[in-house]
Amino acid sequence: MTTPSGASTPDDYWRRPGTGDGDAAERSPAGPAPAPTSGYAGPPPSTPPPAGWRPPVHLEPTPPRRLPVQDMAGLDAAEQRSQRVTYGFGAAAGVVLVVLVCLLCSRIIF
Repeated sequence: MTTPSGASTPDDYWRRPGTGDGDAAERSPAGPAPAPTSGYAGPPPSTPPPAGWRPPVHLEPTPPRRLPVQDMAGLDAAEQRSQRVTYGFGAAAGVVLVVLVCLLCSRIIF
């Protein structure tokens, strides 16, 4: 990193470089900048496709099959059973962890 030196202020480092026509304070605003002109004239004009441009369809797909009816009461019962099993395993793991923590703490205390 360069440091400002000489008769410059610390903010001169962050100023934009001059365009070669004097100091930034001496320049006067020249008004609005001219609009940039580019060589791009936009996309070329397009013509709509002819009326029968799609290829003919010879094979029709088969209609989709019907799904079997779902037993919502059976699904709910299975979900409740699985939830009870999950909670049971979680409770058993919690009890084992509490017992282990109590054993470790009793070894530290005694």
